[in-house]
Amino acid sequence: MTNNPTPQRLRIPDVTDGGTRPASTTFEEPNAMKFSRKSTAVTGLAAATIMGLAVAASPVAAASDLVGPGCADYASAHPNGPASVQGMSQVPVAVAASNNPMLTTLTSALSGQLNPQVNLVDTLNNGQYTVFAPTDDAFNKLPPSTIDQLKTNSAMLKNILTYHVVQGQLSPAKVIGMHPTLQGATVNVTGQANNLNVNNAGVVCGGVTTANATVYMIDTVLMPPA
Repeated sequence: MTNNPTPQRLRIPDVTDGGTRPASTTFEEPNAMKFSRKSTAVTGLAAATIMGLAVAASPVAAASDLVGPGCADYASAHPNGPASVQGMSQVPVAVAASNNPMLTTLTSALSGQLNPQVNLVDTLNNGQYTVFAPTDDAFNKLPPSTIDQLKTNSAMLKNILTYHVVQGQLSPAKVIGMHPTLQGATVNVTGQANNLNVNNAGVVCGGVTTANATVYMIDTVLMPPA
């Protein structure tokens, strides 16, 4: 261990009485201590700067691995919290959908709120899936009479919902092609990068991962073939 230097007190002649008196001195901090304090301050400033940049860039970074024209806007609108891309990645897919403000009608349809006889929450939360999730705007395209029918026609609602679900997780690199759905019929994913289509529906934002699924939000409700 290095001992700290002891400040010296000098004695100089007292011009008034010929004696001596203690001179006023100032303790000089050793160079090593000055360097350590400066280094700590610089390190702290650098860490704060890096953290600030990471937080500022997080919405863009979150959207960088996704596909679809709506991803950047969604990530910017929901940079953190349960509705954020990061937040949805931590929970099962039905929970993630319920936290997503663009999927309120789908959540109602999946959870028994639209039709008490149809509840697929447990099914979707237990397994590995790819979900083509119609947005609220997609449901708004349906005639009001169709929505009314779904409230009472359980078989019709279940067929439509399961037609949007594929077994296994498909990343954007693997989603192109024909895929059998839980309903039994197939869906056809075409296009590339930010211009993907599922049958006749456009992908608004896709490749969103949850704890057990990969989600592609689409702009049109898919109807299974008769």
